[in-house]
Amino acid sequence: MSALNVLYAIAIFLGSFLLFLMEPMAAKRLVPLLGGSAAVWTTCLVFFQSALLAGYLCAHWMATRLRQRFQAIVFTGLLVLCLLQVVFTLRPDLQASTAHPVLSVFRLLATLIGLPFLALSATNPLLQHWYAHGATRGGATRDTRGAEPPYRLFALSNFGSLLALVIYPWIVEPRFSLRAQALVWFAGFVVFVLACAWIGWLKVARTGDSRSIAQTTPTFTTMEPQPRVLHRILWLGLAACGSLLLCAMTTHISQNIAAIPLLWVVPLIVYLLSFIVAFSRGDWLPGGLRFQIPLLKVSVGRLIVLGLTGVTLGSLVYMLDDSRAYLPLIVSVPFYCSALFITCLFCHAELHRLRPSPSHATSFYLLIAAGGALGSILVGIVAPVILSGNYELAFGVVFTSLMVLAVTWDRGIGWRLFWTAGSLAIAGVLIAAYVRGDSEHTVARVRNFYGSLRVTNDMEPPFPGVTRVLYNGTIRHGTQIFTDKLRTTPTTYYSQDSGVGLALDLCCGDRPRRVGIIGLGAGTLAAYGRKGDLFRFYDINPLVEPIARHWFTYLHDSAATIEMVPGDARLSLSHEEPQNYDVLVIDAFSGDAIPVHLLTREAVALYRRHLAPGGIIAFHVSNKYLQLVPVVHEEARNAGLQDAWVVSDDDEENTGQYGADWVLVTANAKFLAKDQLTDATETIEPKPGLRLWTDDYNSLLPILRWVEPKPADSSNQSQDSTKPGESTQPEGSKTPSPPQ
Repeated sequence: MSALNVLYAIAIFLGSFLLFLMEPMAAKRLVPLLGGSAAVWTTCLVFFQSALLAGYLCAHWMATRLRQRFQAIVFTGLLVLCLLQVVFTLRPDLQASTAHPVLSVFRLLATLIGLPFLALSATNPLLQHWYAHGATRGGATRDTRGAEPPYRLFALSNFGSLLALVIYPWIVEPRFSLRAQALVWFAGFVVFVLACAWIGWLKVARTGDSRSIAQTTPTFTTMEPQPRVLHRILWLGLAACGSLLLCAMTTHISQNIAAIPLLWVVPLIVYLLSFIVAFSRGDWLPGGLRFQIPLLKVSVGRLIVLGLTGVTLGSLVYMLDDSRAYLPLIVSVPFYCSALFITCLFCHAELHRLRPSPSHATSFYLLIAAGGALGSILVGIVAPVILSGNYELAFGVVFTSLMVLAVTWDRGIGWRLFWTAGSLAIAGVLIAAYVRGDSEHTVARVRNFYGSLRVTNDMEPPFPGVTRVLYNGTIRHGTQIFTDKLRTTPTTYYSQDSGVGLALDLCCGDRPRRVGIIGLGAGTLAAYGRKGDLFRFYDINPLVEPIARHWFTYLHDSAATIEMVPGDARLSLSHEEPQNYDVLVIDAFSGDAIPVHLLTREAVALYRRHLAPGGIIAFHVSNKYLQLVPVVHEEARNAGLQDAWVVSDDDEENTGQYGADWVLVTANAKFLAKDQLTDATETIEPKPGLRLWTDDYNSLLPILRWVEPKPADSSNQSQDSTKPGESTQPEGSKTPSPPQ
């Protein structure tokens, strides 16, 4: 391999590596600004795919409209301009509009990484175009009819992307602050710019004339036919299918499996891995896989991929159809990631099979990028607007089956009949499953950027009345039991012997209390309100308050004065005068994500500013997969406060009480010395090696646990005692009218 070819490989690899290292870095900056919602990452994927399309358009325009000399000059100039915008990645003063989150994500990402992302996206197709149309020594243009196809470089670029995504959550994020990450990335980008500038200089120096590629190589375009229109449609459809599956699977994992930001990047790794496998040369594969089966008109290798795809689609249909199908994290994540890999491998292997000649590579990549953008837009932008539930993965399964039908249509009548029947069966089962799921027990369902909210009515023994539940995804956000005795009783994680219940009951004696609550849910904590109290709720999701007021009566029945503050709680608190709260409840951790910006050193300092003397901060940290207690302990110790881990009793079926983990943080030693607290607290053991979380540094990897705690250990009870999708209402039970 020549030195110039090595330089091409280095530039393409480094460009892809920096591009995909930039993605989680930028998303990490944005997630806290929008409440930690998992939808932030999905919307970021829409931006990334759209910007990738813009980069491929830029590369295609330069390759087909500019002369060879000007291509190198324009691209080098673009890279130099990128160095100026990279400075913005170090800005700490970013703000987002919670009222228009999607627009905020696009605006902030364009400001932070827009131009560098565009240039890095254009690098792969443009440099591959240069490679395929390389100039020889002495100023003569090489006959590109004998040029080595550049598609192996596409696999190399995806390997660089994969490496960046793998090392970020496991090596970069746990060890470096955001500012340090940005500085290291900037240094790598400078090296990349120098490598591309060198290639560009060599291209200008060795080009014998300044005519366009089309003018210098007429035989290249005349001897190689234009791709068929059908193939172009399939390029777009297959790329869109893979991207849709990526976004839909990410949404499904975050909403129904575990809302852990660390896991959001795993499906993207799997997606890129399928690209690498599909676009590698395949010399390492056994020769027998290339054998053509005359009867089926496909190779052995293709038949295996199609067969695995069919089995995978069937498994996904079963999991989506069975509402009680439940797997622990250590099993469910590998299952869904394996399903994503196989289905995306099908899409990308078919793309590789239908690839054009090198002269049409830029248009090929352009349609792949267009399909990627289309798939992400359907999931990240369109679905939350037109769908009331999380149905994207089901649509992705149906779409995949239709794409299998399309690519096997020309293989004969047997393939057509089999996949037509299979597609109809898959669509029928999933439609029936979701229609059944929407009609049973659900009395209200709404959805927006912050998640899918659902209200159900269940007849749960031993209660004679209706039990009304608010779900965000599959997580219970509140429960009210409509009997005379329990209608005004706080249930679930907020019972009177829970941490927050003890804090509210013991903080202030009989005097009026000022209570701030981050996270509204069903408004359960309003049940503690007495005459003269002020309960002030903060919630980022504008759909929550109407549900809490219409379907639940906690707010209406409370004797306290109730106030609502829309928008992100931390941003609202930073703009308010000190509120002198006796108790400040941080209850934003039982949703569809972990808003780490509410657990940092700067956040605790903000909370202290709003506390009355002797005030208490109550953190709700119940979680199956994250050990948040040591994090709060470190924050309290750093702030010079005392803390106590308050653990509720075991689940109480007679009162609807769940076991929950609360950490009470206060400087009030007298409060912590009360007998009711000393009997309910346990000493927190510091976690060795755990770094203090700040706005500039936080990592979930050190506190992640893959095995769910045993139910017998009440100190580690899950925040949701119901399996995803599980319902306990008997068939035929009556649905009462909503309370007014």
